[in-house]
Amino acid sequence: MSEALTNTPASLLVNAEQLAAHPEWRVFDCRHDLQNTEYGRQAYARGHIPGALFLHLDEDLSGTANGRNGRHPLPEQAVFAQRMADCGVDAATQVVAYDNEGGIFASRLWWLLRWLGHDQVAVLDGGL
Repeated sequence: MSEALTNTPASLLVNAEQLAAHPEWRVFDCRHDLQNTEYGRQAYARGHIPGALFLHLDEDLSGTANGRNGRHPLPEQAVFAQRMADCGVDAATQVVAYDNEGGIFASRLWWLLRWLGHDQVAVLDGGL
């Protein structure tokens, strides 16, 4: 059975030791570079936390930009929820997100999941 973190301010971040102790947690690599949008995918291909899945800011963590809704608009909730389900996230899944930019992109996944009502999400303290 998966052990989830309690929803407290301290549980918003997990450290490497906590992550290593819970291989059942679903981990997402959210690395991105606004100037080189293929950077995250390339960095993931070079190496990532074992078992982590890659989510692209433009393709997975944003909706379709139409010129009037910003650079990275919110995705449709149903579309994003389905993407998370396709990645193995359900109501009982503890999710951990990371990047290598101080958490700016990982925190987007954190926020989007909270927006959907999924509280079992944390950011990896210190990133990759």
